Amino acid sequence: MSNQDSNHILVAVAWPYASSEIHVGNIAGSYLPADTFARYHRLKGNRVLMVSGSDAHGTPITVRADTEGVADEVIYRRFHTGFIQLFQQLGLTYDLFTSTHTENHFKVSQAIFLALKENGYLYTASEQQWYSEEQERFLPDRYVEGTCAVCGNPNARSDQCERCGTLLELSQLLEPRSKVDGSTPVRKETEHFYLDLSKLESRVIEFLEARQSYWRPNVVKQSLGQMRANPLRGRAITRDLDWGIPVPVEGWEGKRLYVWFEAVIGYLSAAIEWAHLNSEPEAWQNWWTNPGARAYYFIGKDNIPFHAVMWPAQLIGVGETFLRLFAEVDGKELILPFDVPANEFLNLEDRKISGSQNWGVWGLDFLTRYDPDPLRFYLTMNSPETRDGNWDWAEFVARNNNELVATWGNLANRVLSFAYKHWDGRVPTPGELSSEDEALLSKIEAGFGVVGDLIEQVKLRSALQEALALATEVNKYLDVSAPWSLVKTDRAAAGTRIFCALKAIDSLKTIFAPFLPFSSQQLHYFFGYTHTLFGASHVGEVSDGLGAHATLQYDGRPAAGRWKPSGLAPGTELNQPAPLFKKLDESVIELERARLGTPGY
Repeated sequence: MSNQDSNHILVAVAWPYASSEIHVGNIAGSYLPADTFARYHRLKGNRVLMVSGSDAHGTPITVRADTEGVADEVIYRRFHTGFIQLFQQLGLTYDLFTSTHTENHFKVSQAIFLALKENGYLYTASEQQWYSEEQERFLPDRYVEGTCAVCGNPNARSDQCERCGTLLELSQLLEPRSKVDGSTPVRKETEHFYLDLSKLESRVIEFLEARQSYWRPNVVKQSLGQMRANPLRGRAITRDLDWGIPVPVEGWEGKRLYVWFEAVIGYLSAAIEWAHLNSEPEAWQNWWTNPGARAYYFIGKDNIPFHAVMWPAQLIGVGETFLRLFAEVDGKELILPFDVPANEFLNLEDRKISGSQNWGVWGLDFLTRYDPDPLRFYLTMNSPETRDGNWDWAEFVARNNNELVATWGNLANRVLSFAYKHWDGRVPTPGELSSEDEALLSKIEAGFGVVGDLIEQVKLRSALQEALALATEVNKYLDVSAPWSLVKTDRAAAGTRIFCALKAIDSLKTIFAPFLPFSSQQLHYFFGYTHTLFGASHVGEVSDGLGAHATLQYDGRPAAGRWKPSGLAPGTELNQPAPLFKKLDESVIELERARLGTPGY
């Protein structure tokens, strides 16, 4: 991708269900990779729009509301508030983190529905749906579990098996049971609107074939691979529910838009909401109608079919009609996903993370005892990009101490402290650089291209490994040049070595910044810079026709072209340095393991 200010990058981040706390598996799966990617592109000078929000209408919310005996909105608002707290503490720079329970999202979703209807991609039909005779109501899909007829998973959801990824028909769910009371639901007929996917299949296949060369194998397998094995059929986009977005058709007042259909529309509606909040009501089109824009969807593998097949089908289906209906724009279409870099799952101590069994490391709880950058570092170094990963507390402590602290943190602190002490708090003036000096600086300079290319391919684990390898190169340079002893016999030569090391560290600070923003900003200050590497996020509150809702918004954009080698000048005044990271005592390993599975954790 060329480095031009006109590049527009849409970073679309998975919408968490507002029904349970966020754990490290969720963070590693989509939220953290998206932020790292967005921060890099901002440093490079691209125009980034990173959006998401709480999925307020998912059936897990209604399940929990039923269990607690409260209104659905009570559950959504409780967890939505917690998400915003976590994301701000973790440093996730959403341009807007909002919610699907907004008047704006209702209007955009209904406009997508009407555009599909006008274009002939919707039809109505009666279908059988799971019905509880005990409760005398139809059950949303996630109220029902059973055995997947495809892979034998005994705990498959009735709409999709998480183990094999198959989108299930009713006949493919064996031994169904209600999650509410354990009773056996029956099939009962009801009428719904369907998205006619069979009409869209050829264009969706064409879309996928154009991307299979660079998409991750697991994404291609769960999208193009499954479509070739199982041709697309019509899929219901309405449900018999009270909570959610009304169907905008007369006579359908008792039904709502199906959450799988409307939640993905949130990426579009959030961009529109962001534009209005920034008093630029048309600005969202820079990311949604601009053929040169690129949209990246950061999700977990369980959401691949909805983002790689269903959402593109919706976008293709609305064609030019949505923009004509919603924005009075003619002759333009909404852009399709450029990449869907879905991650695999992250397990915990070799077991699947489970909220019901309190087997998890929960984000907000973690940050009461540890800093955010060590979490960001470990989750990226252990990122489940190509296969399921595993959180291991012993490995977390080892990587923190042996890599983050010993390789990078100690390097920065000892060189800055040495310069601050021996050169009166200023960057020393170098003499003529040796071939070793120039080789080091050239290698660090080349690192911007190597790490940047890996980030653009969303190979974030490899990118961070490369950054750490560059820090190791600086450590090796210092081991050989030994300015600590050289200063006693040749102060000028020692000053040259320290100048080169400082310049390398200043560059590495930028390379590490997308991954470790808090410590990189602290290091930026130690080098005497007065500007910030990134802006800040603030919590806001927006009122609309559905009432007030909290948001997380990113303020400020870095100046274009900051993704480049250090321009550190001799004589620059430094600030008093301090350690960037804390070494962890190994005793925390068993303390943290003892927390797992305990009530209230």
